[in-house]
Amino acid sequence: MSAFKRLGELVASSEGDVTYELDFGRDELGVAYVAVRARVTLMLVCQRSLEPFALPVVLDGRLGLIVEEREEASLPPGYEPLLLEQDGKLDPLATIEDELLLALPLVPVNPDYELPEEIAGADEEEISPPETTENPFAALRELMKK
Repeated sequence: MSAFKRLGELVASSEGDVTYELDFGRDELGVAYVAVRARVTLMLVCQRSLEPFALPVVLDGRLGLIVEEREEASLPPGYEPLLLEQDGKLDPLATIEDELLLALPLVPVNPDYELPEEIAGADEEEISPPETTENPFAALRELMKK
C-alpha cells in the first residue's frame, strides 16, 4: 500500500497489500470501459473508540472512459465516468487509489464496537418522555378569556 500516498494519509497503517485487476474493453454499445476489481484490508481509526480497526474493502465496478466531460451523458446506466487525459492515457495506480478513496466511509466506525453500559443506558433515560405534559398555550388561553 506504500504506492498509494493519498490513501496512506487517511489510514491508521499503510501496511498490507492491495490486490487489483483492471480489464479494458468495449461493451455491446461500443463504450470503452475499464472494469476495476480490488481487495484490501484497511486499518482505520474508529471515531467512537479512537482505536484502530480493520475494514475489508472489495471493489468491483465499471468505469466508462471519457476524454471530455460532455461525454459523461452518453454513458449507459451503471457506469461511473473516468475522465482521461487529452492523450487518452490512464494511470492505473491513480485509478485504483481514487476508487479506494471513494470506498472509505465518511466517519469510520468499528461495527464490532459497543458503547459502554453507562453511556448506552444514559441515552435511554434521556429519551423517555416526561410524566406530565403541559400545554404551553394554556396560560395564553386563560388570558384571552378575560
